[in-house]
Parts: sequence; C-alpha cells; structure tokens
Amino acid sequence: MSNSSATDLKSDLELALQLANLADQISTARFLAVDLHVETKPDLTPVSDADKAIEKEIRELLAVKRPDDQIVGEEFGSGSTAGRYWVIDPIDGTKNFVRGVPVWGTLIALMEGTEVLVGVVSAPALFRRWYAAQGFGAFTEVNGGPATQISVSNVKNLSDASLSFSDLVGWGERRDLYLAFMERAWRVRGIGDFWSHMLVAEGAVDIAAEPSLALWDMAALDVIVREAGGTFSNLAGEIGPFGGNGISTNTLLHSTVMAALN
Repeated sequence: MSNSSATDLKSDLELALQLANLADQISTARFLAVDLHVETKPDLTPVSDADKAIEKEIRELLAVKRPDDQIVGEEFGSGSTAGRYWVIDPIDGTKNFVRGVPVWGTLIALMEGTEVLVGVVSAPALFRRWYAAQGFGAFTEVNGGPATQISVSNVKNLSDASLSFSDLVGWGERRDLYLAFMERAWRVRGIGDFWSHMLVAEGAVDIAAEPSLALWDMAALDVIVREAGGTFSNLAGEIGPFGGNGISTNTLLHSTVMAALN
C-alpha cells in the first residue's frame, strides 16, 4: 500500500468512526424509549424510527464528506456498486433493540467493488466498538477506553473450539449437518448477530455461523475478522460478504467447518 493510499484509508476510517459516533447518539437516545415507533417491513422484519433516523443522518453526512461515493443502506436502498460505496446497517439486531436486549449495533463499511476497505461495528449498549482498515489491523475499544489491537485464537481442534450462532432457523438442507457439527464442538452458545463474529475477531470464540445474511450484515464484519487474522466466507467457502450467509473462523478451523457443512 502506498503512503498516499494508506493516508486516504486512514481518513476513511476516521470518517467511519465519526459516522458511528453520530449513530450512537441517535440509537442510545431511542433505546428503551417509551415512544419508540416500530413498523413491519414487507419481509416481516421490524424496523424502528431509530433505524431510519440513523441511516438518514449518515447519508446526509456522507453527502457532504464523500459526495462522489455511493451508498448501500438497509432502509433506503442502494446506489451503484461499481466504484467506492458505503454499506450501512443502521441497527443490526433490530429485534433485540425493540425488545430491550442490548445486543445491537451499527455496522458501517467502505467498499470498492467486491473489496471491503474499512469496517466499524459500534455497540453502545454493550459499551463496545470494533474497527479495522485494510492493512492496519483490527481494534476494539471498551467503554470509550484506549484502542486495543485484537487477534483470533490459536485453537486448532473442533473438540476444543467455542461456537456462537444466532438460531436454528434458516439452515434448510444443512440443518442436520449443522446440528451434528455443533455436537462436535467444545462449547456452543447462541450469542448471535454481529457480536458472535466480533468475539471470533477478539479470540474469545473460534467459530461464528449465520445461515441468512445480507451484504450490510456482513461487510463490516468481513474486514474486521480478516484484519484480526481470521477468515470470513459463506457456507460454501466463498470468501467475502456476498454469499448470502456468513461463517467467521480463526482460519485454523475454517477447512474443518467447511467439510462439516458441505
């Protein structure tokens, strides 16, 4: 990476963190609010007024700071993905958010083509934030404290591995394979959503699995897991956030996971 491109990427990461600060202000103010308004989208998933407000504010700031970049957002549609574009999930874990469960966060990524350059996951109700930029490593901050570089675990055997997932819905024809796979792991917990994958990046969990995801659910996770030394792919083993589902591993266990699920 050249010095100029590295400087540009650092600037992009700083902007992504600024966008996360903006999102956190809105989301924390609306979390547990008695007047929170929740609608049902056509796919029967919930969307709150906080989801819409966050994405609207992020889009407005990007229009000023990066007017030439496109935006792919969960709530307000997608621009072109031919060049540089920001991928926004204003609240990942909306079902948790609307029920008062603190496992939710804002996911922000910058992509160019199929490559994720920058990713931020901010979970203010957990007092945690994770971020990475390509070539810079992955970091976490706890309760606004100093940034700490993170890395995946060195667990090599599935019998010693900790697995985190969301639920058993959506596994389809892989359900029986997945259940058998779970029984081979040392420990299984349904932590779910972005947090499972961030725990892989931190080395606290070794495998995270989700059977049904969109680009905005995965883009930020992808670069953070990779920069922490892990591997992010879909269930078929295709690397990156485009496969419709997501598996994060510490890399050492990735081939074992792929063999078990395919």
